[in-house]
Amino acid sequence: MKLFELKPAPGSKKGKRRVGRGQGSGLGKTSGRGHNGQNSRSGGGVRIGFEGGQLPIYRRLPKRGFSNERFETRYAIVNLSQLENLEESTITPELLLEKRIIRKILDGLKVLGEGEISRAIDVHAHKFSASAVEKIEKAGGKVEVI
Repeated sequence: MKLFELKPAPGSKKGKRRVGRGQGSGLGKTSGRGHNGQNSRSGGGVRIGFEGGQLPIYRRLPKRGFSNERFETRYAIVNLSQLENLEESTITPELLLEKRIIRKILDGLKVLGEGEISRAIDVHAHKFSASAVEKIEKAGGKVEVI
């Protein structure tokens, strides 16, 4: 297969519609809008969620819960299995950022206990899960909360 042989899937592309260009086009006069009514007018149509006066579904369904997205604390997460692959003995958020293991530090770094650690490492992070602390200390390493 060559680049010039590529073609879109049949039926996936519609040609441009040129409306209002005379009766011969098949979309002259009313330009496919019909004769009268709300949708035939310029600027006509209904707003999103409008159901013809019936109580809209977003008002019929009960609202539940609470979203604290604006003030929530979001942590960059790293597992022990990812730390096992690093050669360094001291691991900091800046080092993980440099090695592209995490993309952003966000509001802090949290170390989780997924995986095993076989050597003694010194880990500096903002938060640790209980299992991560247990596994790091069992391997002879140290945990330091920043």
